[in-house]
Amino acid sequence: MQWTNPMLQLGAISISVLMGICLIIIRIRAGNRPTTLKKIVIPPLGMSTGFIMFALPMTHIPWLWGVSAFGTGLLLFAFPLIVTTRLEKVEAVIFVRRSKAFIAIIIIMFLLRWMLHGVVEQHMTIPQTGAIFYLLALGMIIPWRMAMVSDYLRLKKMAA
Repeated sequence: MQWTNPMLQLGAISISVLMGICLIIIRIRAGNRPTTLKKIVIPPLGMSTGFIMFALPMTHIPWLWGVSAFGTGLLLFAFPLIVTTRLEKVEAVIFVRRSKAFIAIIIIMFLLRWMLHGVVEQHMTIPQTGAIFYLLALGMIIPWRMAMVSDYLRLKKMAA
């Protein structure tokens, strides 16, 4: 199968845009409902199933590239999410309150990812590019959710 097929690339971009829009809608609606520890922890756990892709030889990348992608997500992309996400206790329940900058940050990060995708694709196959960006996203979501867990537990302890 040829991985440089323009229709395949257009399809991937279209799906990415749709997923980004879905993410924004879900995040906006989530602010109206209380959160739980389970709701905070499940996304990174669910995302961890993506490691199955590395069973396929076409997604194999050098270790240094993988560590670099994960570290970039960890050190650069997680910070704006951590800063713009706060938990707030209202009566006995906890809500996720995001700043108005959250949506702008998500859009900017999507655009950066999209621009970087073209550069990275010049040096590796589309499946390898997917693997790199998966590790970047995982490196971003883990510290963000860990910060949310910490805040959640702190707020829960304040009630006791």
